[in-house]
This record gives sequence, structure tokens and C-alpha cells, in this order.
Amino acid sequence: MSITKIAVLGAGNGGCATAADLAIRGFETRLYSRSEKTLAPLLQRGGIELVEGGQESFGRPHRMTTALEEAVVGADLVIIAAPAVAHAFMARSLAPLVTEEQIVHLNPGQTGGSLHFVHELRRAGCRVPVRCCETVTLTCICRMAGAARVEVYRRTANLGCAAFPAAHGPEILPDMAAVFPNVVPAENVLDTGLSNINAIMHPAGMVGNAGWIEQHAGAMLFYREALSPSVARMIEGVDQERLAIVRALGLRPRSFVEIFHAAGLTSDTALASGDVYQATQESEPNKTIVAPTTHDHRYVHEDVGYGLVPMAELAALLEVETPVIDALITLASEMNRTDYRRDGLTLADMGLEGADRAALHGILQTGFP
Repeated sequence: MSITKIAVLGAGNGGCATAADLAIRGFETRLYSRSEKTLAPLLQRGGIELVEGGQESFGRPHRMTTALEEAVVGADLVIIAAPAVAHAFMARSLAPLVTEEQIVHLNPGQTGGSLHFVHELRRAGCRVPVRCCETVTLTCICRMAGAARVEVYRRTANLGCAAFPAAHGPEILPDMAAVFPNVVPAENVLDTGLSNINAIMHPAGMVGNAGWIEQHAGAMLFYREALSPSVARMIEGVDQERLAIVRALGLRPRSFVEIFHAAGLTSDTALASGDVYQATQESEPNKTIVAPTTHDHRYVHEDVGYGLVPMAELAALLEVETPVIDALITLASEMNRTDYRRDGLTLADMGLEGADRAALHGILQTGFP
């Protein structure tokens, strides 16, 4: 399949960077946002300015619209560049539109995202054998630097990409690599989902700095200052429990530092040390990223509810103990007065309620029965 027409759903940091880059590279790009206010400055300028490596370029999407059908119909590839909390809404909205010829890419999938998305499609009445895939994190590290202006700090290297079901991988992944040359094949969508570096590090950083964030509205660099040695030890605890889940699934275990380094986010010396604190301190692409100014932020809502909660749910299915992950979920829930175990991504949300290990492996490989 030759991908020429691409719909990008979501006009935040990742969506704008993706749409601008694809348009500059010659793809017929359609950018969708639910919000007229979000699209207004893009429409006024006629596109999106992309800043990368000190160079400025300008991407002009073929279409920028608040009408989902205008963006999706006829597209070869549909990229969902929206937070995981929006996946259910996007699935319900796409259910009458998506076709079996299209590839749907969750950019990123977080943890269990493809399972959740396809399960929600089915619940919404879609019976098309959707060809879905996900990357473990955004295809680039980026932030909006102004109205209709996005800055790319780094394109994520060795970016794991997996198909759901995995049986579709041989036909999907070469097409994805043609669009995003930085992707590499992953075994299945739990291989990607359990490599969710944001879920490994962000909740510990937010809970560990709760008082400072409230009193000073962030006012610090997240990776260089908030992730102190003691917070790094909390991250290491999360990582050890995550690795136990990975091993229980028979997947290749890679530490947080190994994943962080492979993505191009830290130094060779940090990799050699294996030390989480050193890895975050020596993260050149992340060095200027400031901490959130509030706990009402995706570093908690998304990375706990759609990162740690599905890890804990999978751990329970696999009979793996996760005391550090469980503690962070509990503390984040109390901190934000939100029951993330209830409102986050559960086994039922992922279509795995009642599944055992054998059923889980079958679903990952061939899809839902």
C-alpha cells in the first residue's frame, strides 16, 4: 500500500508537529480538531510553522477542519494525535467512518491504547476488521512555541511500533516506516505499551513534587530539577515492577534507561551507568521542559489513569505484585480527588475482562474473538 493521504486528528503539540512535517514532506495532509478556537490561528496563517534544529519551515495542510468526516474519508492513514483520555470519544466518532483499507495509528498508544480503541470501536457498532497500530510515544518531542508555531526538540529514535492485532504487522509496519522512518517493529501492542516511559517517570515526579507545584506553580525544570535522586528511586521501583510484568508476558525486558537511551533521550554514559537519575539529568532534548503548574495535568490524568492503572490491571491478571505502582495510583487519586482505578483504563475497558494468560496472548496476536 502506498500512503499518500493522511488525516491527523488532534491539533495539540504532537498533532501540529505531525501535520506540519507531513505537509512539508509532500503528503496530502488533513488536520482535524474539535475546537474552532484551536484551529483559528492555523487557518489565519494558512498552516503551521515548524522549528527544528534552528531551521524554520512552513507546512500547509491540504485541509484544516472541525468536520471529522472531511478529514477521514478517503485517507490512507488516520493518525490519532490526541491524549489517551480522548481515545474512547475518537473511537465512537470514527466507528461509522473507518474502513478496512485504512490504517489507524495511535500516536502514541500509551498503555493498552490499541486494545481500548478497538474495543470501543466494536462497542460503537463497528464490525470492520480495523488495521490499527501504535507507537510507544510521540514520533517527536515537541511543544507549541506560539500561535501556529511548533518547535521540535528531537525526533524519537528507534520508536517501537506495533500492530493490533499483531498478525497485521507484516503488512502495516513497512507502510508506517515509509511515513515515519524512525519507527522500528515491536512484537505486539503490550511490547509498546509496557515501554511507556511517560508512565514510568511522570507520576513519581508529580507526586514527589506535589507541594512545590502547588506553592510555586511549577517554576522548575521537570527533568533536571523535579526528578531528584529520591524521585529517581521511586521511578526505579516502578520500572522494576513493570519489568516483572514484561517478563510474565514473555516479552524482551528492557530497563527504563535502555528505552530512554534507545529513543535518543539520554547519553551513552547514562546508559553505561544504568542509573535513572543520571539518565534524566543527561537528557539533552528534555533539558528545557518546565514542570506543570498544576496537578490538573496529563502527567497525572493520562500517565496514571492510562499508564499506571492498565499496568496494575495487567499485573493482577498475571499475578504480579506492584506495590510501588499501586501506591502512586492511590496517592495520585487522593491528590486529585479522582478515583483513577475506576476512571482509568481497566481490563474491561481494554476488552480483557475475564481473560487469562492464554486468552490475552491470543487476543494480542489475532484480535478479539
